[in-house]
Amino acid sequence: MLFPKMIPRPPDTGEVEFQTLKTSIHSELVESLDLAAVGKVDDAWMRREVQELSDQILKLRKLKLAPEVRSRMLADLDSEVFGLGPLDPLMSDPEISDILVNNCREVFIERHGRLELTSTQFADDAHLLRIIQRIVSRVGRRIDEVSPMVDARLPDGSRVNAVVPPLALHGPKLSIRRFGAEHLKLENMLLGGSISEPMAEFLQAAVASRISFLIAGGTGAGKTTLLNALSGAIPFDERIITIEDSAELLLQHPHVVQMETRQANNEGSGEVSARDLVRNSLRMRPDRILVGEVRGPEALDMLQAMNTGHEGSLSTIHANDTRDALSRLEMMVAMSGFEMPVKVVREYVASGIKLLVHLSRLKGGVRRVMRVTEIVSVQNGEYQLQDIFGFRQQGIDAQGRAKGEFYATGYRPVCVSRFDDAGISVSDALFASPA
Repeated sequence: MLFPKMIPRPPDTGEVEFQTLKTSIHSELVESLDLAAVGKVDDAWMRREVQELSDQILKLRKLKLAPEVRSRMLADLDSEVFGLGPLDPLMSDPEISDILVNNCREVFIERHGRLELTSTQFADDAHLLRIIQRIVSRVGRRIDEVSPMVDARLPDGSRVNAVVPPLALHGPKLSIRRFGAEHLKLENMLLGGSISEPMAEFLQAAVASRISFLIAGGTGAGKTTLLNALSGAIPFDERIITIEDSAELLLQHPHVVQMETRQANNEGSGEVSARDLVRNSLRMRPDRILVGEVRGPEALDMLQAMNTGHEGSLSTIHANDTRDALSRLEMMVAMSGFEMPVKVVREYVASGIKLLVHLSRLKGGVRRVMRVTEIVSVQNGEYQLQDIFGFRQQGIDAQGRAKGEFYATGYRPVCVSRFDDAGISVSDALFASPA
């Protein structure tokens, strides 16, 4: 089946002129309004002040604008001062999961797993850069030629990445990963076909039984979504410490302490790494430690925690499959600076982590739990892995989305013996393979 190519839309001259006029009026607003007071005084009062000043400027300029254009101009000026300018309408659409600004004339969105080119445009690169600088300044970070890359987050938890020249060619780049006020629950994932009922029941039992595991997958595969969904199975009398580069976990649990890494300041000092936070978390009386994503030397400290009384800790990792996740984890342990034989590292990994869950984003944007694997042991220096559940893709449907079926391999995992200690029973039928 052939799919049509996405043809870039030519710039909308009328939209560019509108945005250019708006930025010009916004400049006058900046000169006549104390924008430093934004967020310090009553928000409703400040918005009325902005609206009145905007209306005065339009009258003084004697612009002949149609009523609907004038109304849009006033609304957009409010967004320029208090929000994200042209991106505000996209941010208010709950169906949009990603906003991808390639340049001032090209803004894509992801909706239901598919990329779409929008009609949203900025006046110019300076306009786009101003919006980016506003985002990062609100979280105490900077972006300019000296520091041309930044990760940040919006008040609603959405994750932001921005790159500006000289690293970014043809203008600033902005990527926003949207997160709603409430993350998907396991029931939603079941209804959406991302996971099967036996998989969900088993993983919930594993979490409740304090079995540590890694959730692996590529960008946008749903790793964080699954981690959030499974957090509801953690008993409410346990204390959870979360460690992230940019806080995005929204756990379904009453006792969560969140910590976030910090980048170095302009003088190159003040950095707090994930490894520093993992070490500090051990002094905070955690029952479980959740590392949003393990990506560096903190892997060793995380494994040490799992092996010294903090079982049931969870993390995500970028990897193409379960075996690749283990290889990446070994590489990260090596980054810690401790020289250990591969065999020792693997035994340490196998004693701390019992399960691997691999997710993938398939054709058409559908997300599936592709494999649930148990690390049985290490023999002769090699991991002994056994798949418990899997997903078998069976082509593409009429809408261009991947289709297939979940299955059980028939293997009864060794870790099930720990379910009894937690007072959890699962039927052997859960693991029965199809006839």
